[in-house]
Amino acid sequence: MRSSVVQEVQFPKQPALQLIYDTAPIGLAYLSPDCRYLLINQRLTEICGISVEGHLGRTVRDCVPGLADAVEAIVRSIMETGDPVTGIEVNGQRTGQNEDRCWITYWHPQRGPNGNIVGVNVAAEEITERKRSEREIRGARDAAEAALHHLQETQASLIEAEKLAALGRLVAGVAHEINSPVGTSLTVASVLERKCAAFAAEVARGGLKRSSLNEFIEVVEDASALLVTNLNRAAELVQSFKQVTVDRSYLDQRHFDAGEFTVEVLAGLRPALPKNNVTLHVDCEPGLTADSYPGPYGQALTNLFLNSVMHAFPDGKGGNINVGLRASGMDHIEIMFADDGCGMSLEVRRQAFNPFFTTRRDGGRIGLGLHIVHNIVTNRLGGELHLDSAPGEGTKISIVLPRVAPGRPPAG
Repeated sequence: MRSSVVQEVQFPKQPALQLIYDTAPIGLAYLSPDCRYLLINQRLTEICGISVEGHLGRTVRDCVPGLADAVEAIVRSIMETGDPVTGIEVNGQRTGQNEDRCWITYWHPQRGPNGNIVGVNVAAEEITERKRSEREIRGARDAAEAALHHLQETQASLIEAEKLAALGRLVAGVAHEINSPVGTSLTVASVLERKCAAFAAEVARGGLKRSSLNEFIEVVEDASALLVTNLNRAAELVQSFKQVTVDRSYLDQRHFDAGEFTVEVLAGLRPALPKNNVTLHVDCEPGLTADSYPGPYGQALTNLFLNSVMHAFPDGKGGNINVGLRASGMDHIEIMFADDGCGMSLEVRRQAFNPFFTTRRDGGRIGLGLHIVHNIVTNRLGGELHLDSAPGEGTKISIVLPRVAPGRPPAG
């Protein structure tokens, strides 16, 4: 049984008050104006590690010297202003212990019959465990925020690496594509050079025949036609590659023909088709002008293409990729990207756009291709993206983009 609160010096003795003191769940004390303990309840002895008998009538400085300065300052303030002081945290140690403790305290003046302040009532609640929990939570939060920041930096780095890898594949594809017309042109030019040398020698000997002249003219005409055709093809590829790479490097918003640009991007990706036994079909409605970001759009289209080639046709099984563009109302363009590959299960479809999710981890994939597509479409281009797929039924991705991307108000 708890010991009763020991008697006061100037505090009126009332059974009801003593019962409250005895049963209160918080520490209670009554201090005189000169900071002497006049009443102490059992709970205060428990949370502060003090005894009732050893404190009654003694000053705070005698009993708890480590807290004396703070207590005396609070009592002095109440005596001077008459205002209570609440919510004060007090840090210290229990008597006889070296462990730091923390209490939250509330101080109210006790007035006599004539209104003058005759003492100070103190209520104290120990919050040591709460403060410790708060510190642990703050530490855990700081650690989590640091880990999240590191993860975001790593993700950003990987996304940039993925973009550069896609651009590298595009460069390799264009280089392969250009090699054919340039190689043909070089062969034709070499043949023409030999024919010119032979023709010049025949002219020098003075035995030029009409048949030789006609043959030389025919060779020059055929060679010129082949050179013009192949060099024009090479120039077109270079221009296409230049346009795509410039738009990938600079995120400026500009007017462009979405259909023509789509054809240019996919032209640089066609070299990946034969080795994967895949056929690409492109059907773009003419005149689909847009005021948007061709660079990010090309990046999204490239990632969709590469993702389809890598994942939709496993084990070398061939198939088809269909890309179509059409108007969607007056203000939007719809891009349909579909393949007739292996399709996705429900579980894969639900996670397809999540960062770092991939079904080809063993192949060195990091799972950012479709995540980048989703971010570009929804954030940079201001569009919507829908995925429809089932095992054995291929995959269809529908993208609806505004003709005027966010960032530039429509004209008029």
